[in-house]
Amino acid sequence: MDNETYLWPNMSETVKPYKELDSTKKEQVAEMFNKIAGKYDFLNHFLSLGIDIWWRKKAISELKKDQPKHILDVATGTGDLAFEAIETLKPKQVIGIDISEGMLNLADKKIKERALENVFSVQVGDSENLPFADHTFDAVIVSFGVRNFENLEKGLQNIQRVLKPGGKAVVLEFSKPTIFPFKQLYNLYFFNLLPFFGRVFSKDNSAYTYLPESVHAFPDGEKFTDIMKRSGFKETKIKKLTLGISSIYTGIKPA
Repeated sequence: MDNETYLWPNMSETVKPYKELDSTKKEQVAEMFNKIAGKYDFLNHFLSLGIDIWWRKKAISELKKDQPKHILDVATGTGDLAFEAIETLKPKQVIGIDISEGMLNLADKKIKERALENVFSVQVGDSENLPFADHTFDAVIVSFGVRNFENLEKGLQNIQRVLKPGGKAVVLEFSKPTIFPFKQLYNLYFFNLLPFFGRVFSKDNSAYTYLPESVHAFPDGEKFTDIMKRSGFKETKIKKLTLGISSIYTGIKPA
């Protein structure tokens, strides 16, 4: 069944996890991730059949030839993308930032378990007001986080600001498949089965309904690279993964 038969929000609307609340999207996203933090890693791997691990590997491989030494992971969550970056790229420093303290507590636990305190640190922070000086990082990475930004363009402008001239941004995000019949099968799973399993395991009735709604509303493909260009990036590229379920976007800060 095609999701277009439903009255899902379009990308001009602000999609929030808890429609009954009057708080901002940013506040609601933080609350949602605090609630589901304990189940987040399990649900990521279970609901994606483990393919999210491969997606992160592909995203980090975009930085192999750049060999960045100082990396910022925006919306780091429990740190999985940062850990992949550390294993593959061997950077000197990775800083993870997120608005959810619950997610960061789990990331910090994983850092200690891996004895990576000298390389990887995390802190509470907001993509639209990154607490770093201009031209600080060789690379900025984001996985499944930009669609949660309250102001997408402002968040991307901030990412561009903290990059060093010539630095690269790598964004991994869900996108919308377009090939028949995969699109229809994907939509059946994504808009029906995934929210059901998400509710069962996370005990949060809104989080895994928000996921497909936010993906549907997100300006993927060239719409997103257009926003990247407006935010100051050049040489933007798109690489679709798994028949378009997710995409890797890259952009360079002008030298």
